[in-house]
Amino acid sequence: MTHLTIFTMTLKELSALPQSEFSRKLGAIFEHSPWIPERAWNARPFADVAALHQAMVRVVRQADPAEQLALIAAHPELAGKEAAEGTLTHESTGEQRGAGLDQCSAEELQRLRALNARYRERFGFPFVIAVKGRNRYQIMDAIEERLHNDQEAEFATCLDQIEQIARFRLDAQFA
Repeated sequence: MTHLTIFTMTLKELSALPQSEFSRKLGAIFEHSPWIPERAWNARPFADVAALHQAMVRVVRQADPAEQLALIAAHPELAGKEAAEGTLTHESTGEQRGAGLDQCSAEELQRLRALNARYRERFGFPFVIAVKGRNRYQIMDAIEERLHNDQEAEFATCLDQIEQIARFRLDAQFA
């Protein structure tokens, strides 16, 4: 399991790290995708968290579609198999818990899993949403709403949501 480390170093110190150490320190920002901080390392030094986030977002946006799809696919289904098996990353566990997904009734869990299955069947990748500030009902409503998107729009929406998740994680890491 990957864990975020609350930084005791400054961005200047982070920027001075060798590429491998920099990537390791930021490896949990984008779910199972250490290639993103690895490539963002070239944009050092970072004036602030926003600049660091923007550098990593640029890497995602400049990645080829196959890499972007792999990034989306690296995200777990909400209250899905990984949650049931306890194999979510530390970050995803906390985020899903914060949205109350660990408190779903049997009926809610059934609805959520059915929505996840419909979504994956329609788009070929898991539903991704920045759950911070949302509850389980809002999340389920969002899945239903986004099922009406076309493939291109939904792909772009997932990338936008992943960028929001990354920002939340960076903010937490540098709190």
